[in-house]
Amino acid sequence: MTGFGSSRNLGAGVEFTRSRRHGATEVKLKLPTPHSLRVDREKIVEYLLNHEHPDGRAKALFFERVGFKAEAWETLADALRAHGGTHDVASVVESRFGKRYIVEGKLVSPDGRNPLIRTVWIVEKAQAAPRLVTAYPLEESR
Repeated sequence: MTGFGSSRNLGAGVEFTRSRRHGATEVKLKLPTPHSLRVDREKIVEYLLNHEHPDGRAKALFFERVGFKAEAWETLADALRAHGGTHDVASVVESRFGKRYIVEGKLVSPDGRNPLIRTVWIVEKAQAAPRLVTAYPLEESR
């Protein structure tokens, strides 16, 4: 362990941090390989910004209200990659398909409101890069 107020990356997205104020050790988990987060065009255009999708309609309305548009889908894809790479992982769930990572935090939005959202990422077995599964708003009281 390094000294007070320092951190050390131990690989696989795990970072240990020691707080100066209390001397407590805190474990922070980031998504693995944040430089290669996958956000597929289809996930944005055919789901998150699609008013016709039965599960995506409410999400489309939400993301459009904060300034994202289907015709500029790359803007939302970039913002979701930044969200996944910036915020700590809230939880990890093992499944037969791979590991799912839940990330919560503010999403930088075109209108500047920067809403609190949750993203879900999966690292499928035999894959290295996390792929976006879904994204949706959270209550601001979190």
